Amino acid sequence: MTPHHAVEITLPRPATPGELRHARRGVPLAANADRTRLMAVQGARSPGGALHALRRRLDALLPIDVLSTHYPDRHGQVLLNVALGHRADRALRRDAAVVGLRPEDVLRQCVIAALTRAEQERARQLEDRLESLLTHHTPDEVLARVAGFLHGRQQQRARAAP
Repeated sequence: MTPHHAVEITLPRPATPGELRHARRGVPLAANADRTRLMAVQGARSPGGALHALRRRLDALLPIDVLSTHYPDRHGQVLLNVALGHRADRALRRDAAVVGLRPEDVLRQCVIAALTRAEQERARQLEDRLESLLTHHTPDEVLARVAGFLHGRQQQRARAAP
C-alpha cells in the first residue's frame, strides 16, 4: 500500500471558484477562507514524490507558488517544492556552479539563512520591547503581568475547546 502525505499548497493570489472547482476534479482539496492556501493528501513513496506528483497534476490548473509537506520528515525537516522563473533559475544555477554545489543545496542555504535572519530580528524586536517596558515597570511587575496574561489566555482556550 502506498503511503499518503499531507501537502500544503501556497498560492500567490486567491484561487477563483472556477479554478478550485476544476482542480478538485482531479485532486481533493481543502481551502482556507481566503483561498490562498490549500491542503491535499497525495499518495507517493516519499514526501518528495508527493510534492512532485501534485506539482505535475495541479501546475496547469492553479497559480502555485510553493508546495510543502505539512509534517516534518524523519529528519525534522519540511520539504519545499518551488517553481522558479527562468531568470531566478539561471541565477541559482550560476551561483551553484560558482560554489560547486547543487542548485537545491544553494537554495536550501538561502532559505535557512533568511529564516535565521527573521528569527534573530524577531528576538531583537522582543528584546527592544522588553527594554522599553523595563524603563517604566519593574521586572517583577512585568513578569507578574505576563504570567497573568498567559494564564488567562490558557483559560480562554480551555473554555473554547469542544
